[in-house]
Amino acid sequence: MSAAVLAGKVAGLATRLSRRGGGTALPGLVAERFDPDIAAHLGRTLGRGSILVTGTNGKTTTSRMIAKALDASGVPYIHNREGSNLMRGIASTLVGRAGPTGSIANSRNLSGLFETDEATLPAAVAALQPKVIVFTNLFRDQLDRYGEVDSVAALWRRALEVAPSDCTLALNADDPSVAELATAWPGPIHWFGLDDPSFASETSGAFDARWCSCGGDYAYDRRYFAHVGIWRCTRCDRRRPQPDSAGTNLRLALETSSMEIAGLGSVSMPLTGLYNAYNALAATAACRAFGTPDGAIREGLESVEAAFGRQEVIPVEGRRLRLFLAKNPAGANQVMLLLQSIARESGPLKLTLLLNDRIADGHDVSWIWDVDYEPLGPLVQTWCAGGDRAEDVALRVKYAGWSAPATVSHSPETLLAAILAGSSPGDDIFIVPTYTAMLDLREALAKRGVITSRLE
Repeated sequence: MSAAVLAGKVAGLATRLSRRGGGTALPGLVAERFDPDIAAHLGRTLGRGSILVTGTNGKTTTSRMIAKALDASGVPYIHNREGSNLMRGIASTLVGRAGPTGSIANSRNLSGLFETDEATLPAAVAALQPKVIVFTNLFRDQLDRYGEVDSVAALWRRALEVAPSDCTLALNADDPSVAELATAWPGPIHWFGLDDPSFASETSGAFDARWCSCGGDYAYDRRYFAHVGIWRCTRCDRRRPQPDSAGTNLRLALETSSMEIAGLGSVSMPLTGLYNAYNALAATAACRAFGTPDGAIREGLESVEAAFGRQEVIPVEGRRLRLFLAKNPAGANQVMLLLQSIARESGPLKLTLLLNDRIADGHDVSWIWDVDYEPLGPLVQTWCAGGDRAEDVALRVKYAGWSAPATVSHSPETLLAAILAGSSPGDDIFIVPTYTAMLDLREALAKRGVITSRLE
């Protein structure tokens, strides 16, 4: 094992010195060549156990919330905070903490917190034997990589077959696809969900779960977005479980939100959006299942900072670029709803839509036709289209009735210049990118000296 750790560390150092990456994946990949079970050998030495966070949307933000709560509780932990969530990334994180002897110092007093890719979950569970697994939600995402949601659900069920029997599942009670994981799980479950009728909607985006495993349809007493809400099967007795950690009285503003969480009282967060309320509830459920005190959970939620691209604000020449990452229909529809709310409060928006189709985005961009752009159109003052597939997104919103874009460009530098030329100091520009389009924009900002790197 020491040879694997040493090889991984050398690879990481070489990567950083050559400035070809941050060393978040290659060290683990190299270490696995020497010892394919390196993650298991190191991860299972963490005496306080590990938390795995998976799901289509919200993994990174939920993990950051949990990390802040662990900080507040004084529990030392290891975390793949850069978001490298495949097995090579998890292995890299562990190798980075190991010493030259191939072991992690004081590992008996450490815990692990690992954001985990949906398809990686079976391998991660088998290797780490976690104490808690958090499932945020299940939506269509990167169909050319994951397949339909049924394929991901099957992978998750396979992961539970190798999970410890005393592992606690933190499950989204409002997502019937996630809730179905409980049907074959004999161990403990901590449910989380929202109880706020003011956020019920009749126009909540496309469903990604229509049928129960028994063949019955899902009916809704209250639907928040997509297939998430107060649901029940019309054929069998399955219905939305009562949450152990429930959110009520949710209030959303431009940069902040607040809600009541049973046991925590009123919690104010420096993030907004219905999806971040769910992330906060997922983090609360995970922390409670892990034994974190409620006071530390509250402090963690109230001190969390936006991950890059996820409601991040970047000042540029007196303007504020507000980034809202959107990589699938469910996430994009939530951003559209949030932007509608912001526009009704502050007036018409200056907006930019960025669409790429690279591996990390998914090659199939047909998902943009399942995004409800139509209601936002009248609330947009001016907008630009960018990314490798700029014409595709421009065509989509043309059919949504939007005005013609001010700029359509594949070049991030050209697009950024157009954004600045079409705005004034003091303006907010709302940017909705896919993942690699966000990285390209950050590269353009780095060239201007606005940020020091695209991942800052």
